[in-house]
Amino acid sequence: MTNVLWLQGGACSGNTISFLNAEEPTIVDLVTDFGIKIIWHPSLGLELGDSLQQLLDDCVKGKVPVDILVFEGTVVNAPNGTGEWNRFAGRPMKDWLADLSKVAGFVVAVGDCATYGGIPAMSPNPSESLGLQFLKRKEGGALGIKYRSQAGLPVINIPGCPAHPDWISQILVAVATGRLGDITLDKFHRPETFFKSFTQTGCTRSMHFNYKSSTHEFGQRNGCLFYDVGCRGPMTHSSCNRILWNRVSSKTRVGMPCLGCTEPEFPFYDLKPGTVFKTRTVMGVPKDLPPQINKKDYAIMTVMAKNSSPDWADDDMFTV
Repeated sequence: MTNVLWLQGGACSGNTISFLNAEEPTIVDLVTDFGIKIIWHPSLGLELGDSLQQLLDDCVKGKVPVDILVFEGTVVNAPNGTGEWNRFAGRPMKDWLADLSKVAGFVVAVGDCATYGGIPAMSPNPSESLGLQFLKRKEGGALGIKYRSQAGLPVINIPGCPAHPDWISQILVAVATGRLGDITLDKFHRPETFFKSFTQTGCTRSMHFNYKSSTHEFGQRNGCLFYDVGCRGPMTHSSCNRILWNRVSSKTRVGMPCLGCTEPEFPFYDLKPGTVFKTRTVMGVPKDLPPQINKKDYAIMTVMAKNSSPDWADDDMFTV
């Protein structure tokens, strides 16, 4: 039996909703097939008040083992580093996190807020929010750069706004079945099995990207979303077009640009007017380009691609 304790800091509960929609495996599968026991969860736990506080105390003292501590949301430190803006079970949530992380076998940060600080940590960050082990790209976070769980690992980060439900459930299975050693973490502590490739991998608009054929409005079924409406798919590490949402689709497949929510900088440009859903360019060249492509090479590639673009590149890619 693998005990999972799920806590929530400064967050909107979006990752909880995502997790409850997991399909491969489902939440029921986690319990019945993989021996996972959810000892408490904000939406599923039965304990309240004094009984919840007693449960958490027992976890801290080792009376109830915490094999996996899952944390959703930011670690709120306001005001003035006290964490009093986010009290839970009689004390600041940051204090529960500090104590429970010391006894946890593994710590998993779920969603952008828990991994990098996300939207709550945007400037001026009045809640003094941090991710568990990062603030944007800066290492450290609430637990510190040197933190390691009882299993000897740093915080395992599963970013996203929200994170894909199957990313969460499959990492829990990997821990419960003793297979986490098969998974490599990248420099941001993300499992490479989900975050080594780019969102563009598997995108149905890749041919339009190659021919520099653009779409200008949401929902259109032809053209690439990168050149005009701010899609960050070519620069974002995720498997959203390999492991489809609800096993059906993804943002780019329905004509919605990728916002890059699995990257530490999200939300990009701190959501300043004119920076969202619009590709920022200099003399027609996007300011942000796919990794290892310089602006000169991109300009040459653009001319060649447009000159060789076939007529069907502008056709609707689907039939009704």
